[in-house]
Amino acid sequence: MFEQMKGAIFDLDGVIVDTAKYHYLAWRSLAEELGFEFTEEDNERLKGVSRMESLNILLEIGRIDASDEERERMAASKNERYVEFISRLHESELLPGVRAYLTDLRSRGVKIALGSASKNAEFILSKLNIRGLFDAVVDGNQVVNAKPDPEVFLIACRKLGLEPAECVVFEDAAAGVQAAIAAGMGVVGIGRADLLPGADKVVSGVDELIA
Repeated sequence: MFEQMKGAIFDLDGVIVDTAKYHYLAWRSLAEELGFEFTEEDNERLKGVSRMESLNILLEIGRIDASDEERERMAASKNERYVEFISRLHESELLPGVRAYLTDLRSRGVKIALGSASKNAEFILSKLNIRGLFDAVVDGNQVVNAKPDPEVFLIACRKLGLEPAECVVFEDAAAGVQAAIAAGMGVVGIGRADLLPGADKVVSGVDELIA
């Protein structure tokens, strides 16, 4: 898999940086405003899911009905809280081994893309001071269908000018692993093997991939 790899496509949250904690705090704050508790266990259901679908899950948990207009307002409110949190991001919050591995891939001529549901991906990469290490960024502003649909990875592949079989995806969510498989790409799971069925290889973190 790695021998044929000409392109590497990375998810953002949980692979490059742990912004999941900030997402959770922002969703929990919204839930409190709406009058119910949103737990860390509930938050697991939102991994790798788009913002509006995440909101739908949260409202389902709280048993709250809302119009499309109200949902748009709630999603915007959550994002404002989230952006407030990540505005304080620093490159020290990069997960172990990420900068070294990205730099190593580039030195070997491997093209690098980001494939994330986040609509704040460009902002986060800039805050982490690693935007220059990516040849392409595909985020939630460019994608219609959320993972496990393969759209985000197929767009990233096209932006790199490569075929799916030449790309390897690095993912921490089951939905992302399934999206990579559906795209016809190799996939490295970041996390626990029992939570990432179908991955070609599973490591606990990117630092394990450094030669």
